[in-house]
Amino acid sequence: MSSKPPYRLGILGSGRGSNFVAIADAIAGGRLPAAVALVVSDVEDAGILGHARERGLPARHLDPGRFRTKLDEAAEAAYIGALQEAQVDLVVLAGFMRILKGEFLRAFAGRVVNIHPSLLPSFPGLEAWRQALDYGVKVTGCTVHLVDQGIDTGPILGQRAIPVLDGDTATTLHARIQQAERELYPAVVAGLARGEIRVRGRETRGFMV
Repeated sequence: MSSKPPYRLGILGSGRGSNFVAIADAIAGGRLPAAVALVVSDVEDAGILGHARERGLPARHLDPGRFRTKLDEAAEAAYIGALQEAQVDLVVLAGFMRILKGEFLRAFAGRVVNIHPSLLPSFPGLEAWRQALDYGVKVTGCTVHLVDQGIDTGPILGQRAIPVLDGDTATTLHARIQQAERELYPAVVAGLARGEIRVRGRETRGFMV
């Protein structure tokens, strides 16, 4: 009797890769029924590539092209090709600092996820923890969502709330949100891998808070 092929993850990241490490550790610990098929970075010496290679996982740097905040047309085609060749079921953004639009999202429609450091739809965009602190909210957190053509506007798959404490700074609040991210992201990806989270339009079944 043949076993079901593993749910294959393609990871894109630009930095240290702490969320990737949390996902890889969850796989190794049996909490996430998936396999990392490929790790790709737009930064040649990114820490995420080192973490992947230490674990014996396929890891590549792909040139992002001439733009600062997005992939150019040739780079986009190269990223799509690499992920399709790796036969990924889900593209996981783990600190990938380039906006994905157009052809990339058509190639992986409904199969690209990201984590954002706020309780969306509040505080989309950059430095969301600082936005929350400046606004004076008492609760913020993190959100795993599907990626669509907008900025942090895709359907919400899971959220984790974090209290804003008296005396919090941007640094201390961000650190607690990052810890919550490292717990929430693997759990939501596991829910997707098991078929426990389903999305129809903007309605999500089985999401986690």
